[in-house]
Amino acid sequence: MADENRPPAPGAASDAVPPEVTLGALFSGFSRVGLSGFGGVLPFARRMLVERQRWLSPQEFNSVLGLCQFLPGPNVVNLAVCVGSRYQGALGAVVSVLGMLIGPFAVVLLLGLLYSLYGELHLVQAMLRGISAVGVGLILALGVRMLGALKEKRVYLPFTVLAFVAIAVLRLPLVVVMVVLATASSVVAYRRVRRAMATLVPGGDK
Repeated sequence: MADENRPPAPGAASDAVPPEVTLGALFSGFSRVGLSGFGGVLPFARRMLVERQRWLSPQEFNSVLGLCQFLPGPNVVNLAVCVGSRYQGALGAVVSVLGMLIGPFAVVLLLGLLYSLYGELHLVQAMLRGISAVGVGLILALGVRMLGALKEKRVYLPFTVLAFVAIAVLRLPLVVVMVVLATASSVVAYRRVRRAMATLVPGGDK
């Protein structure tokens, strides 16, 4: 009986029965993400969605975030829309976005007022530089954790390396890199699925 009540381990299979996610849970969860994400929200979003609430598996988070990269608008807002609509439809998407934005909107208004009054102080400028440095570290940590979800699918790692080189080193246009590499990786994934189906179903590769 104790095993039945035990929460699923992190990274559990994505075909497990999803938890019951209410509108209130979506609002409060994304509110905490929005209010916690100074210097970078995505690491906090991953921690909430994958590690704490377990609404997504690590692989699902990578897939959804990859989709959000193609959609217009901030990635984390697109992520809130995807997760909210998955569990509560259109209303869930609206509630998730409101939870993500209302708190930070109020905080930014307050900080903008304070900055207009005290922004010239050296202490304030030093604090802003420190926050920027922490944000870089958070994004790097997020990248490392997302790579961990690919350790069992190493065939896709070359696409990660190519994307990094193309954008960070060669400074190629982001849209071009994403379209080319996403198309190539999708072709590889499709062929792998066909080969897997062929081993399970006689004549499945025809």
